[in-house]
Amino acid sequence: MSAQYKILVVDDEDDVAQLIRQKFRRQIRDGEFEFIFAQNGKEALARLQENPDTEMVFSDINMPEMDGLTLLEKITEGSPLLKTVIISAYSDMANIRVAMNRGAFDFICKPLDFQDLEQTMLKTLKACRQIRDTIRAVQENNILKMYVDDSVLRFMCCKEYESSLLVSETLEATIVFVDINGFTSISERETPDVVINLLNKYFDIIVKAIIAEGGYVDKFMGDAVLAVFKNEQHLERAIRAALSVNESIQSIEDPLSGALTFYPKVSIGINTGEVISGNVGSATLRRFDFTVIGDVVNTAQRLQSAAGPGCILINQDTFEKAGASFKYQKIGEISLKNKSNPVTVFEVVG
Repeated sequence: MSAQYKILVVDDEDDVAQLIRQKFRRQIRDGEFEFIFAQNGKEALARLQENPDTEMVFSDINMPEMDGLTLLEKITEGSPLLKTVIISAYSDMANIRVAMNRGAFDFICKPLDFQDLEQTMLKTLKACRQIRDTIRAVQENNILKMYVDDSVLRFMCCKEYESSLLVSETLEATIVFVDINGFTSISERETPDVVINLLNKYFDIIVKAIIAEGGYVDKFMGDAVLAVFKNEQHLERAIRAALSVNESIQSIEDPLSGALTFYPKVSIGINTGEVISGNVGSATLRRFDFTVIGDVVNTAQRLQSAAGPGCILINQDTFEKAGASFKYQKIGEISLKNKSNPVTVFEVVG
């Protein structure tokens, strides 16, 4: 298992590495910190290439081959999210000022005060994680990405952000597909402003129910919504959200043109299991969509397609995992697209 925090220390004095290993031996043993060492800026850049998940850098200023100020400049240009703390003597205040102007996060002085070193390190790591968490939130928030300012987009196109876009993971999650029944005919008959206002109204109800149960909207697809639930009790929370959406939507009556009234209903498919989460898109266009893919996602969509108005469908595996917390009605075996064998499905009724 990898350490919680990975830190690069750059100093040409051999005893610095030995002192840090000794001082933080408990944290190293417990997997809290992993220290990487380099003796000059050139070697440090190579270590960063080998360890792209490095959280922060401690760097001396005066070193052979490539000094700390040059290293700092290269880190700031190539990896703007990586925080650097400069190590130097009090007498070298002129260089410290240059380092701060070049983007150093903080500085500590020699001889090293290890209490000050640890406090500075924890403060810097906290700042690093806050920035990375913010970027993660932006990746997962498609609405924010749609309305983000051009200056933010330019920042997102930096090398550090492009690297983060390529990060993917496999996780256990529950996928919920919600489709608004009969809306295509509405869009063909009503004026554009009526269509958009109604769709946004229904989407808002759906999104509120998803967020209330700790899920997030992966994407809007025409008049359908793909939602993802992760972490503890993700399946139970997803089913509760689906029941809430179904109840709320069915209580609506919307007047249309020609004295008609629209009584909206939704069909919902739910599936749970292992999915792949990551950014899919084009580096050339600099457009990515943080999404989930895999058979679990595809099956949830196929279950939604098979569900009638006001119906929430799950398969046998999801039924067994959900347990007795909800009420079900067995529908029986049905054929799903790209599934060689019939699938036993259940309707969640309460």
